[in-house]
Amino acid sequence: MQERVKPKLRGVIHEYAFPVSVLAGALLIVAAANGRERLAFTIYAVSLSALLGTSAVYHRVNWKRPSTRRWMRRLDHAMIFLLIAGTLTPFALLVLEGPLATAVLIAVWAGAAAGIVVEMIWTDSPKWVSVGVYVAVGWIGAIAFPGIISQAGIAAGLLIALGGLLYTVGAIVYARQRPDPRPTIFGYHEIFHVLVVAAAAAHFTAISLYAAPGA
Repeated sequence: MQERVKPKLRGVIHEYAFPVSVLAGALLIVAAANGRERLAFTIYAVSLSALLGTSAVYHRVNWKRPSTRRWMRRLDHAMIFLLIAGTLTPFALLVLEGPLATAVLIAVWAGAAAGIVVEMIWTDSPKWVSVGVYVAVGWIGAIAFPGIISQAGIAAGLLIALGGLLYTVGAIVYARQRPDPRPTIFGYHEIFHVLVVAAAAAHFTAISLYAAPGA
């Protein structure tokens, strides 16, 4: 449901973060040492930029047609699942080994696909439903956490945990719609967007520094 007064800064954070993500993602891909790294980094970079770009367009444009706005809202929410799967992909392809890597890859992409289908079909689902599914799919990565620490080190694990925590706090803020400091300028949704960017930065750092073998 659209709020009566859209905060002036709605979507601005992701609007500015989008071009940064495109540049950073391109640099990450160029730095790839081989085809496997290039594939993993491309999937991640595309998922990150897709989320930020879709969010910026959805929130910054004043959609006149309700049907178009509903479609963009579905797409905006679906991109969250794409980013969750995209973020775990470099670790599954480049860090984890054997059956665990395969299990994580299958589980997170299957969960993301299911989440996208739910978002695209159940257009008026309550916030708590969407948030619950986001968090559940996101924490699939918890099963990979010990393996990531073992292969990539404690620093990588701390960055991943920090990102996961920030995403989770953001989801709670989004679901509760609190705190909501300046509803007409910078409200709860803007806090959510700040936390998303901060979490993405933590995960980008972990991927760029520790996901590649020999990093």
